[in-house]
Amino acid sequence: MNYELSATSQPTFIIAEAGVNHNGSLERAIQMVDMAAEAGADAIKFQTFKAEKVISRTAAKAEYQKATTGEEESQLEMVKKLELDEDAHKQLFAHCQEMGIQFLSTPFDLDSIDLLVRLGLHMFKIPSGEITNLPYLRKLGALSKRLILSTGMADLGEIEDALDILTEAGTPIHNITVLHCNTEYPTPFEDVNLRAMLTIKNAFPGVSVGYSDHTVGIEISIAAVAMGATIVEKHFTLDRTMEGPDHRASLEPAELKAMVGAIRNVEKAIGNGIKRPSTSEMKNKPIARKSIVAAKPIATGDLFTVNNLTVKRPGTGISPMRWDEVIGKKADRNYEADTPIVW
Repeated sequence: MNYELSATSQPTFIIAEAGVNHNGSLERAIQMVDMAAEAGADAIKFQTFKAEKVISRTAAKAEYQKATTGEEESQLEMVKKLELDEDAHKQLFAHCQEMGIQFLSTPFDLDSIDLLVRLGLHMFKIPSGEITNLPYLRKLGALSKRLILSTGMADLGEIEDALDILTEAGTPIHNITVLHCNTEYPTPFEDVNLRAMLTIKNAFPGVSVGYSDHTVGIEISIAAVAMGATIVEKHFTLDRTMEGPDHRASLEPAELKAMVGAIRNVEKAIGNGIKRPSTSEMKNKPIARKSIVAAKPIATGDLFTVNNLTVKRPGTGISPMRWDEVIGKKADRNYEADTPIVW
């Protein structure tokens, strides 16, 4: 799929976020490609990194990581087990092509950017944690590729700074999609603040907007599409009970498929904004609407009055909107009760 990042792009670009839910297993990652393709997602996204280049030995785990993986090992030790090497990336890229789904990955360090460039990616995802990483942003901006910028934990000023760095480095503003996001796994519903996506859109003319969803369930992603998201990203897993930091905040395959189907239905329902009768409802118009009819027998020459006229279905005769025109006219024929009035 050749996806163009623009404010008017349809359909919504749906990214099935595999992340590190493969738990470091290439076989499991390949299964995830198959599941994402079967669910109808446009792309599957992994994470590309060398743990030692991203995390220091003293870095603590986030609370949600402690809750899902324990406190015995360090963040570095945890993440080290989730790496995929370059050969695995190549195999995943090739398998995505076979399955007809776009391969994406988020680089977390400068060398990983180079790896993805060698792989031939034309679209790069910037994670929320790198929005204040100037050297990283500058390197990606200089590629002049299509960029997706997540904004978890950021305010408008930090988003503006990141966009300035990316555009000054060489990426046109219309090549950037900014995703509203909340970096808590799972995100409490009261912290989602979907309206912030529209605030971003209004604050930065030229960018498209979308939503990276870390909530439980599928309804918030669907709501984001209804509000104008051009990209939706959602974590998924083969099994939510597996060990690992992100499984609990992820969809299982059937849920991912349901989300994709629901989003496609919402897109159909959004329409073009023109208020007029649809093709499907036109057949019901004469059935549901009403006409002016005789309330009682009316003889030729009688005047039509509020006492001998009424309004009933079907709507195949004179519209009740012409009531004032009819009142006071003379009947030019006899009418039985319930007979539509005609001229």
